[in-house]
Amino acid sequence: MKTRVLLGVLLAGSLVLAGAGAPLARADEPKHAEHFDKCAKECARCMLECESCAKHCAHLIAKGEKKHLKTLGTCADCGDFCALAAKVTSRHGPTAGTTCEACARVCDICGKACEEFPDDKHMARCAKACRDCAKECREMVKHVGHHDRDAK
Repeated sequence: MKTRVLLGVLLAGSLVLAGAGAPLARADEPKHAEHFDKCAKECARCMLECESCAKHCAHLIAKGEKKHLKTLGTCADCGDFCALAAKVTSRHGPTAGTTCEACARVCDICGKACEEFPDDKHMARCAKACRDCAKECREMVKHVGHHDRDAK
């Protein structure tokens, strides 16, 4: 009987402590949390589009269209940068500003390369995703600043 009472008290105490911590976690959210979250979603969307486009380019190269070698590379690189930016911004990481600056630049390069094939709908979708991602990354950096440069 004493064991049940002790377990009940311990359980109740842990629930109170867990509940007390929840409001603190919300209060500790970064000032511009909505920008982090929106950027993470846009980066993830762009990563998916770039990965798909890289595969599309690989198929075109296999058919002999060597002009897609550049876009295969830019799409693969961009997908990697977007994946990193999505991960860092989704956890509101201290290096999000620098990560997103780099992601925006790589998205610019990839988007421009894919735009060289305006009749290819797959590549047009990739170019649009890159433009949207670059815009969102720059918007996020504008709102959160460059606080990560001071991180040690």
